[in-house]
Amino acid sequence: MRVRKLTLAAMALAAGLSLTACQNDDGTDQSATPPAASAPSSSDGGSGSAGSDQEGGTGSGGKTPNGSDATGGSGGSGEDGKTAKCRTDELEITAIDATVGGDDRGTVAVDLKNGGGRDCTLEGYAGVDLKTNAGTLSAERTGEQAPTIVLADGDTVTFGITYPVNDTGGSGVRITGLVVTPPNETKSVTLDWPGAAGLPVTDGSGTPVQVGPMGSAGQGG
Repeated sequence: MRVRKLTLAAMALAAGLSLTACQNDDGTDQSATPPAASAPSSSDGGSGSAGSDQEGGTGSGGKTPNGSDATGGSGGSGEDGKTAKCRTDELEITAIDATVGGDDRGTVAVDLKNGGGRDCTLEGYAGVDLKTNAGTLSAERTGEQAPTIVLADGDTVTFGITYPVNDTGGSGVRITGLVVTPPNETKSVTLDWPGAAGLPVTDGSGTPVQVGPMGSAGQGG
């Protein structure tokens, strides 16, 4: 009987050791452990390794989603969306004698034709200088209000220069050229003088050479 009891005790001990080998140290069955959770994807709006554009932001090259410049500039206009001023190089400038018979003053009409391929603006007075054998003589403004003129491509605007007629019988001051500077420009154009050959010599009290504003149609005011 003693041998049978020992045999049963040995079998119970072996069964207990086998059960312990199938469990964790804390008694938990490893076969019941749930699978590890997967890493979250980037589809929830998070940035990937290369990053992504933010909503409403600009894409590559400084462009907005509709392809326009990010700054919103459109070009083609001057400040505040106004038509840009006429440049000297865009204008074809010519002058003709426009004196009417019987007038006591001579008149030269100066045409400015827009050949720049775009509309442009002329505002104010042109600068006018007469080149003479006695030096340069600058024309005075008539003082009339100068309108703002939008000059379409291919169109022409005219202003006038008036000057005293030399009826003294002498040669007076000989005019050798006409220098015209468009309004708000610094580049000038030199033309042949189409009017009378000379001005009377005065003591400074005579009527000066005058220039009218843009659009004065060759009459100098």
